[in-house]
Amino acid sequence: MANLLRKKSIEQICRDAQSGESDATHEGGLRRELGTLDLTALGVAAIIGAGIFSMIGQASHAGGPAVVFLFLFTAVACGFSALCYAEFASRIPVAGSAYTYTYATLGELVAWIIGWDLLMEYAIGNIAVAISWSDYFTGLFAGYGLPVPEYLTMDFLSAWRGFESISALLALGQTLEQLVANPDLSSQLLAYTAWTTAPTLGSLHVVCDLPALLITTVITALVYIGIRESKRANNAMVALKVLVVLFVIVAGAFYVDPKNWSPFAPNGLHGVMQGVSGVFFAYIGFDAISTTAEECRDPQRDLPRGMIASLIICTVLYILIALVLTGMVSYRELAVGDPLAYVFGPKGANLPWLSGIIAISAVIAMATVLLVFQIGQPRIWMAMSRDGLLPPIFSAIHPRFHTPWFSTILTGIVVAVPSLFLNLTEVTDLTSIGTLFAFLLVCGGALFLEDDREPKGAKRRFHLPYVNGKLIVPALFLCTALGLGGFAPDAVTEFFTAKDVLHKIPMAVFGVFFAALAVLSFTKNLSLIPVLGLVSCGYLMTELGVKNWIRFGLWLFVGLLLYFVYGVRKSKLNRPSAEP
Repeated sequence: MANLLRKKSIEQICRDAQSGESDATHEGGLRRELGTLDLTALGVAAIIGAGIFSMIGQASHAGGPAVVFLFLFTAVACGFSALCYAEFASRIPVAGSAYTYTYATLGELVAWIIGWDLLMEYAIGNIAVAISWSDYFTGLFAGYGLPVPEYLTMDFLSAWRGFESISALLALGQTLEQLVANPDLSSQLLAYTAWTTAPTLGSLHVVCDLPALLITTVITALVYIGIRESKRANNAMVALKVLVVLFVIVAGAFYVDPKNWSPFAPNGLHGVMQGVSGVFFAYIGFDAISTTAEECRDPQRDLPRGMIASLIICTVLYILIALVLTGMVSYRELAVGDPLAYVFGPKGANLPWLSGIIAISAVIAMATVLLVFQIGQPRIWMAMSRDGLLPPIFSAIHPRFHTPWFSTILTGIVVAVPSLFLNLTEVTDLTSIGTLFAFLLVCGGALFLEDDREPKGAKRRFHLPYVNGKLIVPALFLCTALGLGGFAPDAVTEFFTAKDVLHKIPMAVFGVFFAALAVLSFTKNLSLIPVLGLVSCGYLMTELGVKNWIRFGLWLFVGLLLYFVYGVRKSKLNRPSAEP
């Protein structure tokens, strides 16, 4: 067991990266092209996507105008993690993100777990983004009178289920005209149409999300041919979508009615926190920035700046957009897939020309999200391959384009093929829990870092500020416990008397976890910022439901099986020459 927890020293990690260590190729390393502005743009590209053009509507509907507090809380939770990421990035300027950072602090087994977790996060998240992009794209085409056939715009399973549902209603004697008049059946009717109009190969109905395949192919090709080309395309698209978001904020401000902000929190804290998975899904972009460390011109300086700047910029934009949306119309009307277009439509400001601009910018915004995460995943595979935990081909670098070519192609396939056929209504939650787990381990790993202030006159880099949590963390724990007992006694009573005990387990585990951190902070003088990151991310994980915990656990179990079948035997730490 001790061997499984062996760490790879920071010096060895950096040496391996500098030598471009790979059993598959020795033609050169990655190309250093990215500066602070480029990294900030990558972060904004990943964060300003589905969250601001789609998920913010559902979150506002559940939480009312008080949803701004959800954005603040999520940004603070991400901020603690971002500071820990920035500390690691300044010490270990190597691709691999949380996987590499964990390898240096918590050991190989934990590093494999987080590497496997990141693969799920990036792959499933990108499948969801590809499908969401397809919905925006086909909606935009339909708005210009160029509808795409339904059987080419949805997954096979949704179409089949819709067909079965409508067929059952027709069998009960209802007519198709009656069903069409029922707005609650609109999605099932689209699926029914897709199934009945689809071409067939024998008895097989050809139903697939073709636009999702096409955008994934285009983005993968762009990532494959080079980081320079990807950077230029991303910077241009980010500039355009940020301008559109700012324009929406300014234009919408003239149509805000302050009466719509009352009541400010109609559904209380529970309503505000209902949107946590969707909002957090939008905030994970700075994680992807850290995977580009070996393509930064000055990673120790630029990575921390890019992470923190993108987080601040996007938080401000999210809060302003939320205030404008909930001020223009009642929060009750925002349970729609395109809230920005809705508030400028006939039931809002009635500016159809602006709705068209928003639709185009949404398509661009989703494409940039896909681009950033298609950049990130191959580089995590590359880092794991360098350590022997994946086959050497995963770290092969293209001699001309200087990109991890095999991992990039495989990433495209892993995203493109499932996006054709899968129904992923719950992937947001699964992706969020995986990301929170990564943040949790990075914050935990930061507690194991030794102080290594550079000597006087050396090049300055980012340092995680040390604040002693000896008294602050126990005080926060006591205030939280007393606050729940004093201000929410009904919630405490309901917790201990609820019949559905299974769904209370995550919160109970979090309570024990928080108490343990309070004790350790008092006895070990733990650094406050990483501990606050552990507490905030741990709490957010409890809000994602026990079903997602079970799915997440199954995914990690499969990963552990692969590790013990392949990774543990091939690990370079098991070789005689490996550094302990």
